[in-house]
Amino acid sequence: MNFIEELSWRGMIQDSTPGAKEALSKGGVSGYCGFDPSASSLQVGNLAAIMMMMHFQRRGNKPFALVGGATGIIGDPSGKSNERNLLTTEAVEHNLSQFKKQLSKFLDFSDGQFKAEIINNYDWIAPISFLDFLRNVGKHLTVGYMLSKDAVKNRLESGISYTEFSYQLLQAYDYYHLHKTKGVSVQFGGSDQWGNIVGGTELIRRIDGSLAHGITQPLVLRADGTKFGKSADGQKLWLDPTMTTPYQFYQFWLNAEDNMCERYLKVFTLLSQEEIAAVMAEHQNAPHLRAMQKTLAREATTLVHSKEDCQTAISASEILFGNASGDDLRALSAEMFLSVFEGIPQKKVSFDEINDKNIVDVAVFADTLFPSKSEVRRNIAAISVNKNKIADEKYSFSDGDLLHGKYVLLQKGKKNYFIIEVVK
Repeated sequence: MNFIEELSWRGMIQDSTPGAKEALSKGGVSGYCGFDPSASSLQVGNLAAIMMMMHFQRRGNKPFALVGGATGIIGDPSGKSNERNLLTTEAVEHNLSQFKKQLSKFLDFSDGQFKAEIINNYDWIAPISFLDFLRNVGKHLTVGYMLSKDAVKNRLESGISYTEFSYQLLQAYDYYHLHKTKGVSVQFGGSDQWGNIVGGTELIRRIDGSLAHGITQPLVLRADGTKFGKSADGQKLWLDPTMTTPYQFYQFWLNAEDNMCERYLKVFTLLSQEEIAAVMAEHQNAPHLRAMQKTLAREATTLVHSKEDCQTAISASEILFGNASGDDLRALSAEMFLSVFEGIPQKKVSFDEINDKNIVDVAVFADTLFPSKSEVRRNIAAISVNKNKIADEKYSFSDGDLLHGKYVLLQKGKKNYFIIEVVK
């Protein structure tokens, strides 16, 4: 199966320039995709583009990951309602180094004919004088042509600065520069980048008459039609495990809506067409077992993080929702513990307030679970400390009850938790 056939069955092609599919079916092509360096981590919203580049390289092509050090300082108006804050060059350089670490999990940067490269457009745009850019680049695209792009038209009423207006010209020049110096003949992106991409192919045609291609994929949206890449509470899902833990990442996919899972499995995993069909059939036969979500969560978490991180996330899920033991709880790192129980009510108390105190005296600190000591006594058979059942009112606390030297997890029944943070 060639690159275009692979993307086609996965539903990862929306627009393409004339001749693009034929050219990309043959292999041996160099192509690039741009990434906005406005944060120190890529996020799930970037993952579809990364997967496209991954398939591109696996089919015998050379991918370039372009980090917009120059264009990032300006800001792409596509899909934006307001002009964003400008980045410093130092911030862009830091973010570029972080991106390469993350992209190395998906693309092969080692030696070879088709090795991936990460590049920064600041390197070739910064040395150009303003007059040279206007004379040698700006004259090739008319104002009418630039105004016709949706990213500009959608901002005319609310206001768009000359800085942002110039963005599409800079991106077009990126494509021309890479076409001339690296032999790049195709640019990839989401469907919202179509205007910028064809601007590049047009600039190349007008300057030297060469044919260049562009291909976009549909934006991956949530079931409610909102932009993909955020959790239910609106927080972005980062690929950096220090910004979004593997457990949070795993849970995001595990909670995916049924009607979106087939799309997500095709875009965000490397499972074959036959494997995905088998998962879909298994889910249809027993929807309550959630085969689609479990497969999606496992494959995506393993791909972005690691098999070990995925297994830890699965174990953590069992701690919160299953019948895990106290030993399983203690095996979690402090970071994973806090991630698993994020949002659980907490209270800080001093060590003296719990040391050698019985369960009745300590449990009342968890006031959302036990409003009084009599409530503790009535529920004593349903109380667990650090996932261990406590059936004796005389149970007393000590250093040994502290997870990571500072936490006590109280539980009432199966689903009600409370964390006591002990300050020594």
